Amino acid sequence: MSETAESRPPRIDCVLICGGVWHDMDFARLELLKLLAEDPSVRTRVFEDYENLDAIRSASVLITYTCDVTPSLAAQEVLRDWLSAGGRWYALHGTNSVLRLLENGLWDAPRWAPLFMDLLGSQFVSHPPIAPYTVTVADAGHPMVEGIEPFETTDELYHMECHGDLHVLLETECTEEGTGFVEAAQAIGTHPVMYIKHHGKGAVLYNTLGHCRGHYDLQPMLDWWPTVDRCAWDLPVFYELLRRGIGWIKQREGVSG
Repeated sequence: MSETAESRPPRIDCVLICGGVWHDMDFARLELLKLLAEDPSVRTRVFEDYENLDAIRSASVLITYTCDVTPSLAAQEVLRDWLSAGGRWYALHGTNSVLRLLENGLWDAPRWAPLFMDLLGSQFVSHPPIAPYTVTVADAGHPMVEGIEPFETTDELYHMECHGDLHVLLETECTEEGTGFVEAAQAIGTHPVMYIKHHGKGAVLYNTLGHCRGHYDLQPMLDWWPTVDRCAWDLPVFYELLRRGIGWIKQREGVSG
């Protein structure tokens, strides 16, 4: 049977925002692009920040892997309207971070972007030293995590200030305070690892896993980081969650791919 226009999968325009500090953005960007390229109907534009407003407005789907990259108010409003109209956004790791180093040597998480953090559903406030911890499934019946067994990862365990109604899919228990952060004492207890927050016809899927750092990524604070850290990126289950998340954002209203 010959191919017809009706039988072809629709083009899916993806915006990938990957940029910021203290992480191996080259590695994360390449890994995400390879996953997106598994579907030839996905055509991806890549940016380091949120300020190409027309690209966001015209995007079918959005993926972000950033650290300390805060959109302008105009960009936040575009993101709000895009989500409300049916956009789906897969936000990874440090997307919800705003960081400032104080004179006393502690890192602060200033509340400078309340609209942005409300859209994401959380704001990063601290983490303990990178060490193994167990991730458990909070809603085993949800397709995003169906069949996922509890797993151990060595990653940054995010302590977050949460905003609004979050549908938690993965979570973890933390018994250690953060180190080097102003709000480190708020760490003890259960923390979301992956969740969905709905906005109008659209939604955000947030996954806190995926720290990565290479030798040069702490400059100018430190010229050379002695190890190459891949954390959850070393785990097949993390790539399964990434693929499922990409599949989830492609199911947005009006996109059948």
